[in-house]
Amino acid sequence: MISKLTRSTLVLAVGLAAAAALPAQTAAPQLQFPAASPAASLKQRVGITDIEITYARPSMKGRAIFGALVPYGHIWRTGANSAPKITFSTPVTLGGANLEAGTYELFTIPNQDEWTIIIHKNMSQWGSYSYDAKNDVARVTAKPVTLSAPVESFAIWFNDLRDNSATLNLTWETTSVAVPLTVDTVGMLVPKVEAALANTAAKPNPMMLFSAAMFFLENNHDLPKALELMNAAIAGRPGQMWMVHRKALILERLGDKAGAKAAAEESIALAEAGKDQPAELRDEYIRLNKALLSRVQ
Repeated sequence: MISKLTRSTLVLAVGLAAAAALPAQTAAPQLQFPAASPAASLKQRVGITDIEITYARPSMKGRAIFGALVPYGHIWRTGANSAPKITFSTPVTLGGANLEAGTYELFTIPNQDEWTIIIHKNMSQWGSYSYDAKNDVARVTAKPVTLSAPVESFAIWFNDLRDNSATLNLTWETTSVAVPLTVDTVGMLVPKVEAALANTAAKPNPMMLFSAAMFFLENNHDLPKALELMNAAIAGRPGQMWMVHRKALILERLGDKAGAKAAAEESIALAEAGKDQPAELRDEYIRLNKALLSRVQ
């Protein structure tokens, strides 16, 4: 007679043998499907300020948008899915509102004649269902404009880039809204330039001096200092037609016509003698300097 223990052992063995004979189970494949509103990210530098925006991009898909899918006069998540996040690496002014460096959420209230742009604390919220105005950091207004051709997918983008400013745009269907953005690049960078120049332990790099001089020139800031920096750059790297041409531009801005004329003529001479430079580049600087000479005659 087979004991209970032996019988149990036989049953277990038969079960294991049967299981071994079955095909191996495979994990279900991980499928990915297209998102109805694909995620997007945008990085833009304005001056020395880094801006990053993450958002979702819904498309029209034959639907009427503003005043229909997106009702007028109501809070809109400004895209789809989670509210957009916008991050500034330095303080900025957006639409006249001063914002500290950090990450915020972006909401809007669209209307036919005016939009309200809302900078909101970063709550990582889905949609606008939990929106609470008490968490607003700032509200500004902007005028929408009507586009001549429809834009299928919602877009956030920048243009009009300058050292100290840019324009933030919200565009969808036949509506575009532009919000001015400014940064105090001069106020942030000039002290760093002065600190670098004051560091007598390190010899200033001619290219750093050149870049600082050009920054001062392009921002019309302390032009005598710009000239001093450019002269130091030229002394550290003599014989460069492009540096001497920029010196001529600074002298022109300072109103020193004679000095600008002399620098332009020197740059032309360097271009004509610089056989190691591509002919197209030398011709370009000859043209640039002749145009400057025509202005200071």
